[in-house]
Amino acid sequence: MHFTITIPQGLPEMTVKELLEEQFLIPRKIRHFLRIKKHVFVNQKPINWLSIIHPHDKITLIFDEEDYPKKSILVGKADLVEELYQDEHIIIVNKPEGMKTHANEPTELALLNHVSAYVGSTCYVVHRLDKETSGAVLFAKNPFILPILNRLLENKEISREYWALVQGTFPKKHQIYTDKIGRNRHDRRKRLVDHKNGQYAETHVTRLKEFRNKTLVNCQLKTGRTHQIRVHLAHHGYPIIGDPLYNSQNTERLMLHAHRLTFTHPFTLEKLSIEAFSESFEEGLKEEN
Repeated sequence: MHFTITIPQGLPEMTVKELLEEQFLIPRKIRHFLRIKKHVFVNQKPINWLSIIHPHDKITLIFDEEDYPKKSILVGKADLVEELYQDEHIIIVNKPEGMKTHANEPTELALLNHVSAYVGSTCYVVHRLDKETSGAVLFAKNPFILPILNRLLENKEISREYWALVQGTFPKKHQIYTDKIGRNRHDRRKRLVDHKNGQYAETHVTRLKEFRNKTLVNCQLKTGRTHQIRVHLAHHGYPIIGDPLYNSQNTERLMLHAHRLTFTHPFTLEKLSIEAFSESFEEGLKEEN
């Protein structure tokens, strides 16, 4: 496995050591082997570990199989994948409702299996959507970029926006919910607001359109707790239409859709804003008109 990355204009000047350690987050053991085996080249030439990297330099990294052992998973169905964006390192796809992001059992097929079949090699989950939620999901195509994407997520540098159709009308155009979320001791499938033992959760909600006693809202996640949007909205009296866990009134589908992913590509520094369309979600909205 080898990669050649062109250093983008906006990256500050740094040494090869700093680039691999702080920017690319390559684990210490693998950095050691890269150095010992002389598997790092800049502009096709072997380099000193303290050499300075400049914009437009091409850095080549060669990884052996023992650096990142191959993982194998069940082969899925490539034709079930709707690609929204793809390059050498990442792929963003449009997940249909009713499909798990990743399998819980080795014999189970989920979106990860289908995406891996589509790409032709095992991919890695960066963030997940609930089974009932549709929309944009980001996967790493190799283990090298996975910790870099995980850091973007942890640093809240991947913006995740959702559309939700909820019961009730929102009095305010903008609302921020920061209730702590914890496990429901009486039902393992559910989460609830738990101000004492829960984990901090932050959801920014914007009213988009009002229907008859229902509202379409945009929700932006600042944290990624399980069922976060569903729990926050239901707790404040605005359960999502079709939510089988937090709303007693059921419809054909959960009216929650991951509408947009926005982030800066860690290697090119290009700003990506990828939107996903869901026919079934749009049909659900049409029924309200």
